[in-house]
Amino acid sequence: MSYKPVADQRPDRYKVSTAEYAQYQKQGFLVVERLVDLDEVEELKAHVMAMLKGQIDVPGQEHPAPEATDAELVQRFTRVHQLHRWDATCERFLLHPRILDVLEALIGPDVLALQTMQFFNAPGMGGQGWHQDSYYITTYPDTLIGAWLALERADEENGCLWVAPGSNHEPIYPDEGRGHLVHAEGAFDEIETVEGISHLDDEVNTLSGVARRYGDAVPVVVEAGDVVFFHPHLLHRSHPNQSPDRWRRAFVSHYCNARSWVPWNHGAAYEGPAANYKHILARGRTHLPFARPEFDTPCAALAADANGAPERMVASGGDMEKREG
Repeated sequence: MSYKPVADQRPDRYKVSTAEYAQYQKQGFLVVERLVDLDEVEELKAHVMAMLKGQIDVPGQEHPAPEATDAELVQRFTRVHQLHRWDATCERFLLHPRILDVLEALIGPDVLALQTMQFFNAPGMGGQGWHQDSYYITTYPDTLIGAWLALERADEENGCLWVAPGSNHEPIYPDEGRGHLVHAEGAFDEIETVEGISHLDDEVNTLSGVARRYGDAVPVVVEAGDVVFFHPHLLHRSHPNQSPDRWRRAFVSHYCNARSWVPWNHGAAYEGPAANYKHILARGRTHLPFARPEFDTPCAALAADANGAPERMVASGGDMEKREG
């Protein structure tokens, strides 16, 4: 049976231009302005702040004292991982149809949703040194992509992203202490190992030398509702928030092509040789296991049993039940 992917033509669908596609492939990142409606952004911002204030339970976190000040609240955590696995609102934004529209064009048509992270970055906090995302999240083939949803303006003062445009054409540089590589060992004639990946100090983080090959780093200034899509090999960083009174909150998700084998599950234990069954089929089809959304947010996983797909769509065993995680 032939397979002809066809994009859903919703009235609000975002259609990627060929210029945007070329920008992503050449420079390693793409900013889509106002991709998410501001009313939705305000909803998500209020929701995650309720988490920080203890009004919504966060697994593994104790409730703050009722009299806790803002300064004390921001010390609870600067980021939260995998919110979509226990929170319906965050699952909805992971599977936001307009974000998936862009992903469908850039890495699709088959899209697997892997991760959510909420960054709070209050004044004086945050920052991460040069790194490449595939160093942390491995997919085979390497089809990872990040989507960085700004919940407010992010600029040089309050800690926006900085990128080395074009560095997406670099390989993933290994750390001497890592037990595995993204690339096959011995595939390169020579590939330098690096130290201090993600460290804020460029003297410690030797990826800074690779970034310098691409000239001056470029700040990615965005407004609320803008989404930055970035290549998994792109060297990028952020600085601590230097604003006296402005936060820099962002909701960041990662995805890959659903045909990729994914051994990554954010450090949590998983069964078998792959963690694909922990991750949600957002668009298209796959021959690998996948998860359904815990809170039934509309996506391809919910329709997979009705697709008439000739390929195996679920984990071995053939059931379509929800999987924990």
